[in-house]
Amino acid sequence: MKIRNLVDLFSILPENERIIVDVLRQIIIETLPGYCKEKISYNVPFFYGNKGICIIWPAAVPRGGIKKGVLLGFWYGHKLNDPDHFLSHGTNKQIFYKIYLEPEEIDDRPIKKLLKEAIRLDRTFTKAS
Repeated sequence: MKIRNLVDLFSILPENERIIVDVLRQIIIETLPGYCKEKISYNVPFFYGNKGICIIWPAAVPRGGIKKGVLLGFWYGHKLNDPDHFLSHGTNKQIFYKIYLEPEEIDDRPIKKLLKEAIRLDRTFTKAS
């Protein structure tokens, strides 16, 4: 499977996952500063600035490691200040994440708080060339 854009992605997602992905994307796009960009990478939405910031991985897209729901992963989650323990971490030492099973579970406050922390961290990195 090769997903080239959001239309391709949304066409394969079950409705529940499509709604969750759409809501998460809107929160991220509203929060990230102008120098950050979105691209489809690994067949899913990937947001980056100087380096990777976060990724949205629906269960319907293979190789994400989840069986249901949508994973919001922070690329450098292991370096983020997360005093509320909002994020989980599995076998990957770097990416910390939250899995959403229903759109109603999404609360934008902790997501925006972590995105702001991720942006602060991203600004300490040198731009990848």
